Amino acid sequence: MTRAIVLLDGGVGQEIVKRSGDTATPLWSTRVMLDDPDLVCGVHEDFIRAGATVITLNNYTATRQRLGRDADVSLLKPIHDAAINIAHRAKENAGQKNVKIAGCLPPLVASYKPGLSPCGEECFESFLELVALQKQGVEHFMVETAANILEGVAATRAVTDAGLPCWTSFTLDDDNPQLLRSGEKLEEACEKVIEAGADAIMVNCSMPETIEAVLPILTNLPVPAGAYANGFTSIAALDAGGTVESLSARTDLGPQAYAQWGLRCVDAGLQIIGGCCETGPDHIAALKSVLENSGYSITSDI
Repeated sequence: MTRAIVLLDGGVGQEIVKRSGDTATPLWSTRVMLDDPDLVCGVHEDFIRAGATVITLNNYTATRQRLGRDADVSLLKPIHDAAINIAHRAKENAGQKNVKIAGCLPPLVASYKPGLSPCGEECFESFLELVALQKQGVEHFMVETAANILEGVAATRAVTDAGLPCWTSFTLDDDNPQLLRSGEKLEEACEKVIEAGADAIMVNCSMPETIEAVLPILTNLPVPAGAYANGFTSIAALDAGGTVESLSARTDLGPQAYAQWGLRCVDAGLQIIGGCCETGPDHIAALKSVLENSGYSITSDI
């Protein structure tokens, strides 16, 4: 019997930066949505045409905490409104009615820096605000790159309180794959967010090898599981408020190599696969081709 796989998009923010030709800023690619929305729309369209059945809003760096540090909090709603409008326009332009649009709940302060997470109710209330800004324009939410249990649970609760499906994704310590970047155990993190209502568990923005090391954990969960890896040699050089220009890309993860990694993950039992930083439309197209040639079907539903 053919197994259906959800195919996510890739590294939208970096793809926008590459195409713009501008130097990356701490806000990565969100400001460009107000200055050059056609560029962003084109990136979404290319991922859809490559085969992605779920695209994620381009609002990863648009949190109250990041805007307060790097720009102006007054941009919070305009950026989210633009992200929603652009994603829907891209879906319409690509003519793929079955593609789903996911909201994005990123780390509130910085990627890979679990010690900077706001505590307690501030964390939960911040995610509630982001959910409220996005929920009318999306079909489900992706909690992305959660580096500790605190943010993973708070973001998941914010989504489930709004009555929408939630796919929660953690980023792992590449030197200790069984652990989040906070040092907490992945198994405990999965248990806690499932209790909070997560409909799927994923791992993202970690090395492909790191994700392969935890496939036995992911494929034995009581909910669907997925992954989308990055293509960095290391994330150690990225500071809070820094940019990905401080990081180096691997040279051994072209589209075909990445697709073979994705196939191994799906063969092991993952139901959701896609790309993170340093993966473009060509990577997603290669994933689609390899999966279909291996007998899998591509869907937008888990």
